[in-house]
Amino acid sequence: MPDILQDFPINVPTARVFDAVSTPSGLDAWWTVRSSGQPRLGETYGLWFGPEYDWRAGVTRCRDGEEFELELTEADRDWRGTRVGFRLEPRPGGTQVRFHHVGWPEASEHFRISCHCWALYLRLLRRHVELGEVVPYERRLDV
Repeated sequence: MPDILQDFPINVPTARVFDAVSTPSGLDAWWTVRSSGQPRLGETYGLWFGPEYDWRAGVTRCRDGEEFELELTEADRDWRGTRVGFRLEPRPGGTQVRFHHVGWPEASEHFRISCHCWALYLRLLRRHVELGEVVPYERRLDV
């Protein structure tokens, strides 16, 4: 199975990065239009990207300030069962982020598009926590 993996630094403390990747207000600032849920193991998240993309995911890993992962349960066919996660490691001056989107059934066209989109979204995550930037959802893949 193909996986999407990204490692990159963010120059803010791990607690700020954890909030941005695990709370609805954090996710809405750089990834979703709107989301719901609590960063607790077993919790269900609503991830809304538009009327035809009203997805659900379960929290499969959650260690405060260290690790957060969602498994997609209601989503596009090839996203169902995949896991999106973040492992955060403190480093001098900030946080090392180890991102993964694993469990893809095949290296499909959607997988290839998602590889590109994740790079763009992760850049928005970094700019959001470092600079406070929030790009309107409809412009996020154009920035």
